[in-house]
Amino acid sequence: MAATGDDVTESRLLLAEYDRIKEEQKTRIGFRDNLLYFTLAASTAVLALTVQSGQARLLLTVPVICVVLGWTYLVNDEKISAVGCYVRDRLGPRLAELTGADAAFGWETYHRGDASRTTRKRLQTAVDLFTYLVLPMVCVTGFWCSPEAQPPLVTVSGVQALALAVLGWQFLRYAER
Repeated sequence: MAATGDDVTESRLLLAEYDRIKEEQKTRIGFRDNLLYFTLAASTAVLALTVQSGQARLLLTVPVICVVLGWTYLVNDEKISAVGCYVRDRLGPRLAELTGADAAFGWETYHRGDASRTTRKRLQTAVDLFTYLVLPMVCVTGFWCSPEAQPPLVTVSGVQALALAVLGWQFLRYAER
């Protein structure tokens, strides 16, 4: 198929779109990574404050931190993956069609075929689950085992445990993709 003026214009538009969404993806990756570091730092600060003060009820702030930041992390991670999927499934094939190339944006599909990708994905899921599920559940359990575990706060911590279970399920559900 011969290139027309419209094809070139559309090709340039697709390349501009690619540049823009890859920039968005890069920004989201940095933000997502910082969420993980901030979650660990905030949780560590709460644990240190709990140990210093001896107030076990402070442990219940860790699940709140982890649910809010974990959900934000998960949503951001989904958008990062959606950009890659869009480039692989829509943008790349359309640009290849317009230019007559066999494929466009080869890296977008090449790195997904890496033999160690599955291992890396599983390790990342384990890190995510430890940070956003195991750590806060250890804090909830620590609170439950403390003398400060009174009915109103036990109820709150039960709701937190339920929210953490839902978040953990979402992490596992998303990891299957």
